[in-house]
Order: sequence, then structure tokens, then C-alpha cells
Amino acid sequence: MVKRYDLIVFDWDGTVMDSTAVIAGSIQAACRDLGLPIPADETARHVIGLGLDEALRHAVPDLPEHQRGDLVERYRHHFLAQENAMPLFAQAQETIAELRTAGHSLAVATGKSRHGLQRAMQASGMQSYFHAIRTADMTFSKPHPAMLLEIMDELGVIPQRTLMVGDTTHDLQMALNAGVDAIGMTHGAHPEDQLRALQPLALLHDFVELRTWFRQYA
Repeated sequence: MVKRYDLIVFDWDGTVMDSTAVIAGSIQAACRDLGLPIPADETARHVIGLGLDEALRHAVPDLPEHQRGDLVERYRHHFLAQENAMPLFAQAQETIAELRTAGHSLAVATGKSRHGLQRAMQASGMQSYFHAIRTADMTFSKPHPAMLLEIMDELGVIPQRTLMVGDTTHDLQMALNAGVDAIGMTHGAHPEDQLRALQPLALLHDFVELRTWFRQYA
């Protein structure tokens, strides 16, 4: 079958790595440490995928400016304490390896920092699969299209030959803004109805379904 996409770009947290609960819990624990209002689960999950500073601004909109650095420090304390315990989603590595073997260019576009992504990729054994990365401290945060535009430019791929895979509306909106097709993964941070509203090509529940979709359509 003729290959439909030359480049497939993955979000990381909540898409490739099962980290949603840890990130949301770390935001809530950081607020608790500082006596700040604790965001509800839905709010803490909604900001996943944004850069850390932007995520905390949205999760705690009334945060006093003088406490911003303390909140970042407490978040990192709680997150790093659990960083090595977060698994990849089942069949994520096998699916991504199969795509690379099939000749696709692969990339990651994430709200993590560059060092944070590199640590996560090294710990999970995924550092050798991807041809390009963009993180929130390398360019504009999602849903700005810069991550995808820069990856496509770096790898020489046009939007019509690029596919974004993500679990949040930030991912899907970024894809729309860049003129790129997208798949929504429902096993991550944002509810299925919110993902559906952005009309991705497909809504899939896990990497078993995603692997099957790739074999049929990618």
C-alpha cells in the first residue's frame, strides 16, 4: 500500500507515556504545600501539554507572582519523585518501532522541557526512535503551530504528509493550526467529547487500536 504519511509526530505525556495522573497529582500537591487553592482533577488534567509556566498559570489563575517560583519548585519536587515509575502505554514502543522500520520519520512535540523529555526517553529506552523533537522551552507552546512547523521544516516534510497523534485538545488544535491531520488518543488527559469536537481523523483508545489504524491507513 502507498504510504500516506512521511512524518508522524507524537505528543509524549498522556500519549506515549502514562503520566497524566502523576502530572495532575503533582500540580495539586504543589498547591497543597503552599496553602494555595487546589485545582480540581479536571482543571489539573486540562493544562497537561502546555509548557510548565503556562500550565501553572491556567491551573492556579490567582497565584501571587511572588509564589510562582515556589510553585514551580514544589511541582518539580513531586513530579521528579515519581518520574522513574511512569510506564509507557502498552504497545507504544512496539508500535513506534514498527513505524520507524516501515520508513516513517518520527518526532515528538511536547509541553515538557528538553531535559525532561530527554530523561524520559532515556529511562524508557525510546531515545533512538525519533528523528526530531520540539519542547516547550525550544519554541512556542501548544496550541501555537510552531512545534509542528519547525519539525516539518527540519525534516523536509509538507503538512499534507504529516500526522499528529495526541491526547489533548492542545495537540489537536496545534495540528489544525499547522494544517496537519491528527488522531486523538482517549487514554490520556482530555475527555473524549472534547477531542471529538476538534474532528480528528480518528479517536482511538490505546496503542493496539492505533497500531491497527497505522497498518491500514498510514
